[in-house]
Amino acid sequence: MNASRKLSRRAFVGGLALLGFGGGAARAQGFAGLGENAEGFAAVVPGRTFAFPGDHGPHPEFRIEWWYVTANLRDASGAAYGAQWTLFRQATRPGAQAQGWANQQIWMGHAAVTSADTHRHGEAFARGGVGQAGVDTKPFLAWIDAWEMRGGNPMREAMLAPLDLKASGADFSYTLRLDADRPLVLQGNAGYSRKSERGQASYYYSQPFFKASGRIGIGDKPVEVTGLAWMDREWSSQPLGPDQTGWDWFSLHLNSGEKLMLYRLRQQDGRNDLLGNWIAPDGRSAEIASAGNSITPVVVTDVAGRKVPTAWRVAIPARGFAIETSALNPKSWMGTSFPYWEGPISFTGSHAGLGYLEMTGY
Repeated sequence: MNASRKLSRRAFVGGLALLGFGGGAARAQGFAGLGENAEGFAAVVPGRTFAFPGDHGPHPEFRIEWWYVTANLRDASGAAYGAQWTLFRQATRPGAQAQGWANQQIWMGHAAVTSADTHRHGEAFARGGVGQAGVDTKPFLAWIDAWEMRGGNPMREAMLAPLDLKASGADFSYTLRLDADRPLVLQGNAGYSRKSERGQASYYYSQPFFKASGRIGIGDKPVEVTGLAWMDREWSSQPLGPDQTGWDWFSLHLNSGEKLMLYRLRQQDGRNDLLGNWIAPDGRSAEIASAGNSITPVVVTDVAGRKVPTAWRVAIPARGFAIETSALNPKSWMGTSFPYWEGPISFTGSHAGLGYLEMTGY
């Protein structure tokens, strides 16, 4: 695979080139150039005090940012589905925000619906400064064109709930209500999420306790669904090192009520950093050290001309955690401008449950 087509989701891939900004160097790690020098943009440092609703909104002094929801859903018959809603923001240059079409913010949206035999997705791009996309904090609204993540009234800002989510594309649609009864969770070390030994990092918090209900449509067959959802909020200016080529990212709902966020950052020299957080049912979060932990691919699937690991063995010995994952649909390929794999999974072993897996750089 060409080096200019490696990272996605958290890389905001593809949009810059499609909108006519930047050359090959800027695209070396996707839309945001995640491993490039971020001179002029704000730096991520430990010790940030998060404040809501302000931090639910954009941070234009940082280069890259996203609002990311995944949902594991079932209909009345027990059939499983997945839904994804994502809004990305990317600044093409630092400095004061220009007005109108001169604004330096580029927005990208991804949405998808997945079943055992179908994966449908859509993509949208917009320019900042002209009302096509953005995020307001009070009342909360994140949007790109007609896709929306809208806060309910009243909005519990410390929980980022409730939310009404909607998106549609070619032969798919969904409208979901997300609600939670526990506060947001700071990932990493109190919201400072380290991505390398060289100082790359992001600010990162999640709402892993959403309960979801609503309707999804695949083709002309709408179904009522309920389930669990997870939202990630993350922003940075340079979250990857230049030698990091992709990641394997898990967000897991354990049947015990615990949650696990775990990711492996792959490097050109073959070393893989493994990082994450174990989240108790009451929302207390503990960072997981890499030593002794492992994630190992056990099944590889041919997807869109690539060999992609779609089943994994995950072990965290200190937690007595040893599972194997299975994809609802191994063909959950996001054939967006710069493609990646993202879809719902289940897992069994020492613990059981549901979740989502994202893989970039394959």
